[in-house]
Amino acid sequence: MPAVATRGRSRRRSMNEINMVPFIDVMLVLLIIFMVTAPLITTGVVDLPSVGPSQQRAQTVVEVIVAADETMKIRIDQQEPAAVTLAQLGARVRSLQAGNAEVPVVISADRQIKYDAVMRVMATLQKERVKRVALAVKQGE
Repeated sequence: MPAVATRGRSRRRSMNEINMVPFIDVMLVLLIIFMVTAPLITTGVVDLPSVGPSQQRAQTVVEVIVAADETMKIRIDQQEPAAVTLAQLGARVRSLQAGNAEVPVVISADRQIKYDAVMRVMATLQKERVKRVALAVKQGE
């Protein structure tokens, strides 16, 4: 009978170790998933603007000139510039484009002008649905 008495008092040993097998299984499955999907992921392509000579200059260009005191002038094809206000700008550009939305509009602004003034000009042209708007830059400065 003493053998029966010792069975009832058996102690359970506490587990101090972490079972690593499920952890390793999960990591292997994740590794396989990443190895299979990595070649399928396309890298994002960003088209950055470049400053350089244009390959082909447009035949007709509408230029909006913003001076240091935020006054604006508008000219077409290097003719004499005419003064224009921001309220008149959209309609004047559309009339100079003469119904051809592919005629580009170039904004030439003074270096010392606030960024906000150029953005107002761009917003006005966008409201008038002018498609091709660009900023003029000087090279080498």
